[in-house]
Formats: sequence, C-alpha cells, structure tokens
Amino acid sequence: MISCWKARAVLPKLDAQRLVEALEALDPTPPAVSSFELGERGLWEIEAFFAAPPDEQALAAATGVAMRIIPVMDENWVARALDGLPPVHAGRFFIHGSHSTGAIPANAIALKIEASYAFGTGHHGTTRGCLLAFDALWKRRRFRNALDLGCGTGVLAMAFARSVHRAAVATDIDPLAVAKTRENARINRAVPHLRISSGDGFRAPYIADGAPYDLIFANILAGPLVKLMPGIRRHLAPGGNAILSGLLDEQANYVLAAARVQSLHLVRRSALEGWITLTLARP
Repeated sequence: MISCWKARAVLPKLDAQRLVEALEALDPTPPAVSSFELGERGLWEIEAFFAAPPDEQALAAATGVAMRIIPVMDENWVARALDGLPPVHAGRFFIHGSHSTGAIPANAIALKIEASYAFGTGHHGTTRGCLLAFDALWKRRRFRNALDLGCGTGVLAMAFARSVHRAAVATDIDPLAVAKTRENARINRAVPHLRISSGDGFRAPYIADGAPYDLIFANILAGPLVKLMPGIRRHLAPGGNAILSGLLDEQANYVLAAARVQSLHLVRRSALEGWITLTLARP
C-alpha cells in the first residue's frame, strides 16, 4: 500500500540548498523535506514527502528543478521519526541501530550501524541494492577476498567479512568515513578480516597488496565510476565480480558502456527507489 509520495533530486550543494528553500516556500509546504550529502563530489540528495501525488510539472515550475516522483510503500513516518531509523532487511543481512538490538531475526547476519554523518546506514537504496546484489552472488559462488571502494561506514566490507570470513580491504577518500569504518568494524567483530585505509581511488594503501579481488564494491557516483572502470577491471581477478551503485536510472547505460570497453559484462541490473545497482563480471 502506498503511504505517501517522495520527490527526489540529486544536485550540487548550492543548488540543493536553493531547492530546499524553494520546497519549504511552497504553499502548502511538504510535510517533510530532507537533504543528505552523498559524500562524493559535493552532491546532495534532496527528498520531499507529500501525502498526495504532486503534479510533476507544477512542482518543477515552482522549484526550478525537475524532481523524480516516487511512491513510498506503507511505513509509519511518525514512528520512524520518534523511534529512530528502523532496521533494514537486505537478504540475509539485518542492519540496525542500538534501539533495534532486540529485534534481530534468527539466523540473520546482523550489523550494528548508528545513524551518523557517514553514508551507508543501509537505508539508502544504493546500499541496500549492493547488499541484495551481494546476497544473490553469495548463493551461487564462493569468494576469496573483496575490496570496498568508497566504504562510507564500512557496511559492505563488514557484510562480506561477517558472511564469508575472508579478507576485505575498505578504503575511502574521506578520513572521517575511514574512522567510522574502523569504529564499526570493532563493534561488529569484523576487525580480524578487514584492512582499512584512507586514499583516493586505487591509490589507497592496501589495495595493491590485496589484488586481484574476487569481488569489488563501488557504491559511489556515475562520474567517478566511469573514471575508475579501468582500475576496477585491472584489480578484478578472472571470473571476479564488481557490484556498482550510486547510479540514477538515466546514468546506468553510461556506466555500462564504460564497463563494456573494459570487457566487463553485465550479470544483473536491479532498481530500488530509483537507484540502479549493477553486478558485473570479468571473463
């Protein structure tokens, strides 16, 4: 059942601030407007929630931005605001905060991640898309090692380490994200399997030492993914997989074209909340 409608746009910071101001100036004002930094290249995701489906053209005319309108399935937003972020189910993974510790399902791989500045609590469609893509792969094959490129809170690297019990390298260009990943790794008993470092792209420490990788996660954005595609191909083991996200619908084919140039072929494409996750394979 649809509970409300969400209008979403991804913009540079200054444009995002102007959009928030325009949304808050609407009459009537949307019940909720949120802004969320994506953590790469200064882009922000803006979301506005409406009780009834807004007119897309009228909204664009009023705000100056074409926003994607997405129906939101049944959820108690008041309870969500009062109780904190709800836990997330993604295949065999259960991502939760302290307030949901008592709700962990039997046989789930639980990861405790508190909401913070860092991207990757599991609630965003890109993070959940990556977890679901990994869960689908894990049912079919075994992995020797993994790389989480742009790790944010480290949720993907920890999901790998806790499920496969093999080595994973987690890196991010943001030192604060790296510090959060180290903290989360301790909380979630993943330290023995993780090597964590700060650095730009494939120049980050530990990456070369662990290559080639059976699995590479890269949950970033379309532009950086295209630039990193040669490195993804170079650091993947033959038969290895890459799980890529951070892509809007209209960006997926652009990224796929860059992947094909590197002889990486598509295994699976999935959509979640308007975000695309691609699973690729190296022959």
